[in-house]
Amino acid sequence: MYGWIWRRLPGRLWMKLLCAFILASLVVVVLFGWVFPWAEPHLPFAGTGSMGN
Repeated sequence: MYGWIWRRLPGRLWMKLLCAFILASLVVVVLFGWVFPWAEPHLPFAGTGSMGN
């Protein structure tokens, strides 16, 4: 999969590295901004923990 993405990125090496960094950053933003907050209440261990009891 990563090879397929790398071959589809435009330009020379520096451009591919820049595009790969931007894509990875966007994935992190989407995960922390929308996916993880949505999934947290659905997890069996959400809101419970042994620290601070």
